[in-house]
Amino acid sequence: MTAFNVVRFRVKPGEEERFIDYHRKARPQLKGFIGGSVIKTGDRTYCFIAEWRTQQSIVNARPQMISMLDGIRDALEDLGGELGVTDPVSGAVILKLATAKPVKAAKKKKKSSAAKKKKKPARKR
Repeated sequence: MTAFNVVRFRVKPGEEERFIDYHRKARPQLKGFIGGSVIKTGDRTYCFIAEWRTQQSIVNARPQMISMLDGIRDALEDLGGELGVTDPVSGAVILKLATAKPVKAAKKKKKSSAAKKKKKPARKR
């Protein structure tokens, strides 16, 4: 079963472009890593969301992920509450949501050219 990890960050003032560029240039070579995204969640706050083949893949990659974090750690603010500069969570997928199938639009009937012409009212005799 696939798994995801989500890591919340707050970037120091003036460091946002550096933070974004660091992640843009990253090419993680992590076994079991399927792909990820960085999303902006507020003023200087971001989350990294990654999909993995298994929860164990995340566990196995933690040392490499920490090493990657060390490359940008100085650009991050402490989140407080004994969290440090990240707030990570992860877990196995328990439910995958599917999109609803689109409703097919009714085909418009082509009006004949005769129907398109306005009919003149009948003359009274």
